[in-house]
Amino acid sequence: MRAELAASVDEIREAAQLLRQHIDFDRSKARLAELNALAEDPNLWNDPERAQKLMQERGTLEDGLGALERITRELSDNVELIEMGEAEGDASIVDEAAGALAKLKAEVARRQLEALLSGEADANDSYLEVHAGAGGTDSQDWALMLLRMYTRWAERRGFKVELVDEQAGETAGLKSATILVKGHNAYGWMKTEAGVHRLVRISPFDSNARRQTSFASVDVYPVIDDRIVVDIKESDLRIDTMRSGGAGGQHVNKTESAVRFTHIPTGIAVVAQGDRSQHKNRATAWEMLRAKLYEMELKKREAQAAADQAAKTDIGWGHQIRSYVLQPYQLVKDLRTGVTSGTPQEVLDGDLDPFMEAALAQRAYGGGPASVEDVD
Repeated sequence: MRAELAASVDEIREAAQLLRQHIDFDRSKARLAELNALAEDPNLWNDPERAQKLMQERGTLEDGLGALERITRELSDNVELIEMGEAEGDASIVDEAAGALAKLKAEVARRQLEALLSGEADANDSYLEVHAGAGGTDSQDWALMLLRMYTRWAERRGFKVELVDEQAGETAGLKSATILVKGHNAYGWMKTEAGVHRLVRISPFDSNARRQTSFASVDVYPVIDDRIVVDIKESDLRIDTMRSGGAGGQHVNKTESAVRFTHIPTGIAVVAQGDRSQHKNRATAWEMLRAKLYEMELKKREAQAAADQAAKTDIGWGHQIRSYVLQPYQLVKDLRTGVTSGTPQEVLDGDLDPFMEAALAQRAYGGGPASVEDVD
């Protein structure tokens, strides 16, 4: 077999083996058998919401396991075709099989990426919070730019975005904001964006047009459902009501419809003010708090709690995960993976997939932060 074809076969075989390990093939097959048995239960659809989730999980497992088995089979078949074509001196057979290998290689790469979104809560909807940091009005404007960036990214994927909370800046932008992003794998994708984001540009708020560095932090945590149990004692909560501080019409601003829950043992606080009804805001705040406590537990499992806490306590120099430079040159650089883009405006318009994909791969397959120098 020609050297380049042999190398391609080895790459596909190794990638398929990694994929098999990552999806935990044996465990997934056992779970699929369990779901197939549940699907035969006539009482399953008595709870349509639960049934729909189970059928979605079943479909995902069938697709993933079936694809891996098919890739393995087609790889073997095409290797045999290449060997037969070379033995018979038939270049057309070899070329046809080589084309099939190229398609298999692309599919394995895509499947690997999808497999990275197999965490406990990756398939769930997600909350995303943006907080302005060091930099005054410029950072508050930067927080608004980030909120727009993530909203655009979500819309590109067909996800639904709802504003949960918004605290306007004194002059422009936002002090903080929370959105709910609804869509399959929303949390799996967005969890890679948690951290401090740094912007370098000529300040639109400086009459001398000086270059300004601004910071804003992003927090991401999953919406959790009834399958995930988070025990919260009512005695550990402080509940405050207040008038809504964001846009929402006369009714929202005149009544104490906004709600803040503070979890006393951890100090975690959430605010919900997106609805006219205090009752609905209380329900939203409760779900947000459960989600944040669950996310905190996930971080402990990943042994990243210390680093995440450091990023939250100092939204400034030394903690950023990504820099966005608009002047004196155009560059976005992720300081964890080394991925760059020379078109910041496209990134700010929601072109975030290359950064998310690289961060997911780094989490799954290891490797420390990229050894790249920070940008000015």
